[in-house]
Amino acid sequence: MNENLLRFNKKQKYLVFDFETCSLNLESPNNKPWQLGFITCEGNSILEKKDFYISWDDLNLSKDAARITGFSKSKYNKGKKDASLILEEFEKYLYDDDYLVLGHNVLGFDIYIHNIYRRLLKKNTNYSYINRIIDTNCLARSIKNNIPFSNSGNFIDWQYKLLHHRTRGVKTNLKQLCKDYDIDFDESRLHEALYDVEKTFDIYKKMLWQIEI
Repeated sequence: MNENLLRFNKKQKYLVFDFETCSLNLESPNNKPWQLGFITCEGNSILEKKDFYISWDDLNLSKDAARITGFSKSKYNKGKKDASLILEEFEKYLYDDDYLVLGHNVLGFDIYIHNIYRRLLKKNTNYSYINRIIDTNCLARSIKNNIPFSNSGNFIDWQYKLLHHRTRGVKTNLKQLCKDYDIDFDESRLHEALYDVEKTFDIYKKMLWQIEI
């Protein structure tokens, strides 16, 4: 038994996060993140939950994004808070080396949205946290396609290869993974940032017993 595996580390800290955005564009400053949900965890326990609506003067969601995420303009206007303060609160964990950074498809989407967020606030690009990322979308592809991680390899490189690995008929979205792991979920709430984050963490805890990391 390898006691160094994450499944046995009850002191490991995690930041689990998710952005909701105006579209799927990974470069345009018009694709503003309007919601950020994140939790901080230690071992299997959630320590803190945060759900923010990010204030922008010129928010413009696509019709598809508004429909998929259930965007409510009145709820957004009532709850929105200063973008700079939210980013500061988030990044005090993101750039803390004690935290592993966890999310579903973060390597394919959310890291780019975070960069757009920084650029909108006139901050430089900073991906220095990437080597601490664990992407549950990549882990799901590993498990379902029997592509194990070798301890002699580079973990982030291995995940990027899986990010681009497609197998016909194999689904790794949150809805499917909740079904696979018999995790209760409300389909109408998927794509709410904080709800997605909590389900991601539930999935991750199950995955740790199927993969050697």
